[in-house]
Amino acid sequence: MSQRFTNKVVWVSGAAQGIGRGIAEYFAEAGAKVALIDIKKKEGSEVAESIRSGGGIAEFFFCDLNVEESIHSSIENTVKFFGDLHILVNNGAVNFVKDLHEYSSEEWDWQMSVNLKAIFLSFKYAYAHLRKHASSHIVNIGSVSSFVGQAKTPGYIAAKGAVIMLTKSIAIDYASEGIRCNAVCPGITDTPMLRAHMGNDVDIQERLQRVPGGRMLKPKEIAGSVAYLCCDDSAGVTGISLIVDGGYLATAEWKGIPAL
Repeated sequence: MSQRFTNKVVWVSGAAQGIGRGIAEYFAEAGAKVALIDIKKKEGSEVAESIRSGGGIAEFFFCDLNVEESIHSSIENTVKFFGDLHILVNNGAVNFVKDLHEYSSEEWDWQMSVNLKAIFLSFKYAYAHLRKHASSHIVNIGSVSSFVGQAKTPGYIAAKGAVIMLTKSIAIDYASEGIRCNAVCPGITDTPMLRAHMGNDVDIQERLQRVPGGRMLKPKEIAGSVAYLCCDDSAGVTGISLIVDGGYLATAEWKGIPAL
């Protein structure tokens, strides 16, 4: 892999597993220094060690995305450890599978805090560092659920929809300072969160029948799109939502291709 991110420092939330881990590993393989941000200490530390054992540069920093000071500390610890900050990837998320009337106020607030407010806070505390460079980058991880509904996940959908508009707002207000902000919106991707949500392979296969690509995406495939939005290949791109979903949103109906 090209070392196009050499000397770049990347902060990735939700990096202990799934898409976040894929993003962290991708950037490390491309030469970046990666701060792995997560509430899962054991898993996050193991990912950091795995990256280092493969010749990459990474460090785990504990962070509870529901706590402002924890986010602030993770940014400052990243800069203190690596000496700089160039790229912010807001990937951390939580999801409750239940009907809206069953939510407690605390559950609703937690989803809004982790899935949306944490993006505001990470930018708030990273801004002073990002603005020092001629160009710096923010990628917020949305979802196909940023655009279409999904059963029994009202808090998740509400937050992911808002992520798209917050992305546009940041892009507009900070473009003159060389800060680009975009979103990547994954479809059905093989992650622990998806498997916890879907429950079993039968449910996953049923949903995949609605995907023209016919398979789950891999976290590294999402990571490649994130990296594209953080390099010179996308120098004129800001404020967009890049959908990576195997064709899921391209059609209202899809039941697979009949066997010949």
